Amino acid sequence: MVLLYETKQMSTRKIKKQVLSLLKSPELEVLLGNLEQYPAKAVINALFSGICCSDELVRWHAVSCMGVMVSRLADEDFEEARIIMRRLLWSLNDESGGIGWGAPETMAEIMSQQEQLAWEYAHMLISYMREDGEELLQDGNFLEHETLQQGLLWGAGRLARTRRQLMLEKGMADDLPPYLQSGDGSVRGLAVRAIGLLGEPVQLAEIKALADDRNIVRIYEQGKLYSLSVGELARQALQRIGSS
Repeated sequence: MVLLYETKQMSTRKIKKQVLSLLKSPELEVLLGNLEQYPAKAVINALFSGICCSDELVRWHAVSCMGVMVSRLADEDFEEARIIMRRLLWSLNDESGGIGWGAPETMAEIMSQQEQLAWEYAHMLISYMREDGEELLQDGNFLEHETLQQGLLWGAGRLARTRRQLMLEKGMADDLPPYLQSGDGSVRGLAVRAIGLLGEPVQLAEIKALADDRNIVRIYEQGKLYSLSVGELARQALQRIGSS
């Protein structure tokens, strides 16, 4: 492990290289412990490369670390944390010239870790589930790309678990059911999982209809990756709704 005094002498490029290497660690808690020695802002800059990495575990670990590190940054300089959120939002804007890989799930993870940022930005995350409307203030930013939808719906599930009341107040329960009819199995599975975590009895017939769906969904939770069928996720959702 590099000593703290040595990190102060490191270039941004060297820190980035070390952080991206550390993301390959199989244990999230060990990884987070190793990142404590680095300045939060320097780690976050490196993690922007990690959240769009093709390696599945590296990508998800980067998402988790981004949540912890931006929360730490918020304690040091809250406006800097807001800048990170705005940078993620910009990456999903057509004018940015990019696609925004990893941005929805990263924003959700940050808001799971930092309450004030959740209050300020939850409505923006939910807006990516909504189409533009004809009336004033109907300002949806619907994401059409299915891979981005997967990240968005994973984020919806994450926030349903950690910020449930806020998500209900923002009306997210009404935004999830349309995804149950998606042609993408992962989108269906992540949507039904989020509904179950919210615990709201919406579209029960459609959820029951997914109970035999054998499409496999990759789920990241607590630093680990799992493979579950849409049907399993639907049955779990029905159990949660029934007991809520």
